Amino acid sequence: MSHPPIYLSPPHLSGAEFETVNEALRSNWVAPVGPMVNQFEAGLAEILKCHYVVATSSGTSAIHLALLSLGVGHGDEVVCATFTFCASANPIVYCGARPVFVDSERDTWNMDPELLHAAIEDRIRKTGKKPKAIIVVHLYGMPAKIDALVKIATQFDIPIVEDAAEALGSRYDDRALGTFAEVGILSFNGNKIITTSGGGAVCTSQINVASRVRYLRDDAKQPVPHYEHTEIGYNYRFSNILAALGCAQLRVLAERVARRREIFNYYRQALSNQLEFLTEPPKAFSNRWLTVALHAPGNIEGLRLELAKHKIESRQAWKPMHLQPVFADAPYYGNGVSDALFQTGICLPSGTALTNSDLERIVTIIRQYVYENSK
Repeated sequence: MSHPPIYLSPPHLSGAEFETVNEALRSNWVAPVGPMVNQFEAGLAEILKCHYVVATSSGTSAIHLALLSLGVGHGDEVVCATFTFCASANPIVYCGARPVFVDSERDTWNMDPELLHAAIEDRIRKTGKKPKAIIVVHLYGMPAKIDALVKIATQFDIPIVEDAAEALGSRYDDRALGTFAEVGILSFNGNKIITTSGGGAVCTSQINVASRVRYLRDDAKQPVPHYEHTEIGYNYRFSNILAALGCAQLRVLAERVARRREIFNYYRQALSNQLEFLTEPPKAFSNRWLTVALHAPGNIEGLRLELAKHKIESRQAWKPMHLQPVFADAPYYGNGVSDALFQTGICLPSGTALTNSDLERIVTIIRQYVYENSK
């Protein structure tokens, strides 16, 4: 019997998108401005309990604007989690700054507070000045130890950019991720828990940050009748049509989170003897955007290829930024945790349209592979 392909985290439309997109088309608001953008920003602000949300063209552009709004520029250093996708780190370089990578702790796989503290002290000793900002990532939807990280940042008076690109719907101490720091960011890429095809957002409770982000996002246009620019801006605006997709997707966010958590629990219960799964620490509530499991070192690629043979997409965990050739010269403060996670972690299909029959097939293949390779 031939089975259709199973993808890692494909888009999943609710059906209401036809209504909202048609409304945007009928209104003729097809440019990167319009009422759907305002509605999407307001909907996000309500869900996050955040004062200001500014929609952008991507999560990457949101990080770039967040850093610029905090004054990051040439010659600065920005501390960043090493265990993440390159979009967390690349905008540091866009600003002309230098990334400083900090390793993970085992409880959440996110930035280690003790290493962060040590890194800041060491950078001050070596450079004579403190880092300009800290990018904290909530990886795979799992909340970082944000209270401890914020405490350290406050001690040194360094602002945090809270990268919640993978964590919409996740909470820490019953508070939405992306709202603990000076500025947070979200992503609505096609593989995220809700999608607008492409897009992102900056969230903040500081009006000066929101105003600065909006100004830079809109090409840094001066408020005069003609086009006048006193500094470089960016065309990072968000399409009204894509916002229409987002307005529909926001309606099903809670359902999407619930289903991703069901998928994680299915894998954990079925494969606890074969793979190791990350549990939620106290106060943490993960959206389980991707189910990531740990397997024996050296067997990850074999398992990935076995699943691919059955048209099932999986992926090795993120390769840490300090191991990327493009960042070979960047300072790194490590403990080996992210290296080990890269060598043993595999991302399993987690799309919300997965059926239990799909999950059963995936589990059967994994069990058989592990059994045959443990002889």
